[in-house]
Amino acid sequence: MLQNLHYLCPIKYDFMKKYLSLFGFLFLTFAALCQQGKVDIIKDGRIDGLVKKQGTIIPPATSPQVPGYRVQLFFDSDRKAIDEARSKFIAAYPKIDSYVLFNAPNYVLKVGDFRTLLEAERVKDSFVQLFPTSFIVKELINLPRIDQD
Repeated sequence: MLQNLHYLCPIKYDFMKKYLSLFGFLFLTFAALCQQGKVDIIKDGRIDGLVKKQGTIIPPATSPQVPGYRVQLFFDSDRKAIDEARSKFIAAYPKIDSYVLFNAPNYVLKVGDFRTLLEAERVKDSFVQLFPTSFIVKELINLPRIDQD
């Protein structure tokens, strides 16, 4: 007779384990859903100003750039020499944009925003007397201005 009870006990324990596990799971789920919390944030008032400032959209400082060509007229480590060459170029060609770039240790004077190599060659040939060592470089250029005369 004891042997028959021995076989019945594991069935009762399995049955009881299932119901206890289900009851425990339901109790923990209910307890987790019923919790409400409150969080107090203590911060400096200037943080809101910084977040607002960082969130503002600042438009880019330059115009959109496309692949094209510029003419490099002159380079030197002396800024005054670059400024003199730029003044000489602007006096002769006021409608062509000029750019002074610093590429350590030299300053570089580049002019124009040309979409095609042919366009850059034509303009370069017009001032080859003033700047005989000028050459054409391929780089990103600003969109050329449209003159409305």
